Amino acid sequence: MIKTEHLTKRYGSLVAVDDLSFSVGPGEILGFLGPNGAGKSTTMRMIAGFISPTSGHASVCGHDLELEPIAAKSVMGYLPEGAPSYGEMTVRRFLEFIADIRALAGGERKARLDYVIDRLHLAPVLEQSIETLSKGFRRRVGLAQAIVHDPKVLVLDEPTDGLDPNQKHEVRTLIGEMAADKIIVISTHILEEVNAVCNRAIIIARGRILADDTPQALEARSRYHNAVSVRFEDSGSLAKARAAVASLSAVASVELNEREARLTAFPRPNQVVLPAVSELAARERWNLKELHLEAGRLDEVFRAITEAPPAGDADEAAVMNA
Repeated sequence: MIKTEHLTKRYGSLVAVDDLSFSVGPGEILGFLGPNGAGKSTTMRMIAGFISPTSGHASVCGHDLELEPIAAKSVMGYLPEGAPSYGEMTVRRFLEFIADIRALAGGERKARLDYVIDRLHLAPVLEQSIETLSKGFRRRVGLAQAIVHDPKVLVLDEPTDGLDPNQKHEVRTLIGEMAADKIIVISTHILEEVNAVCNRAIIIARGRILADDTPQALEARSRYHNAVSVRFEDSGSLAKARAAVASLSAVASVELNEREARLTAFPRPNQVVLPAVSELAARERWNLKELHLEAGRLDEVFRAITEAPPAGDADEAAVMNA
């Protein structure tokens, strides 16, 4: 597993990462979330052995990054932020160079190179120098070098940065396929990425962990959890519909979005509003585009957690255990 114990990184008076302790086991895809400057990339660099902590320890598959750096890095694939590489090299030469570094040889070498070239659709650019590639292709080359040796652990910093929607889907599918027998940590600020591929999420701000849970459990903290969203064909009937929904006994409040012609009904504590709203819509013959139960909104929870003012230790513990 990946394990950090009281991991801390200071740059002079700036505390970039502050006493982080967590572990990640096989089959987990951990989304490491936080606003810009939260300490995500610094944590990824320490886990990957790229920089040393000021204090604390990190280990990968039982190998301490400070005491056994080569052993730890041999079982790990790392995609840094920005996917740095050797711009003057062609894609083919760069991947062959990485295969050399990873001591791949014979049939295994050919099979792994063929796999990453095919899986990441790099064949059209193999003879191009990396500096001439688009941002999306450079990112795919970076991911290819991270997985070419079929590592047990993957540390990916913003893996879909610069990719178009189709490319993002392909990369997320690939990550999901690899998750069965790997430990994967993804640093990202893209919340849809967490919902798409992760089964666990850590939210970090000001260098400290503020939440650690499944994406579904975090969504359940949202005030939209179990609310009912109703979208009309047009906004003309919103006002009348709002009054009718607000009169339902299980409804605590109603929110309107006229631009989207959307009405959201929030339940009272321990109440369920979906059956009553559905029955009302059928009875009134509303012309609807959609009617659905909200799971919750991760973006709202993310803002609430990361924008909260710094708290004392007791308050932070309450946030994490809420």
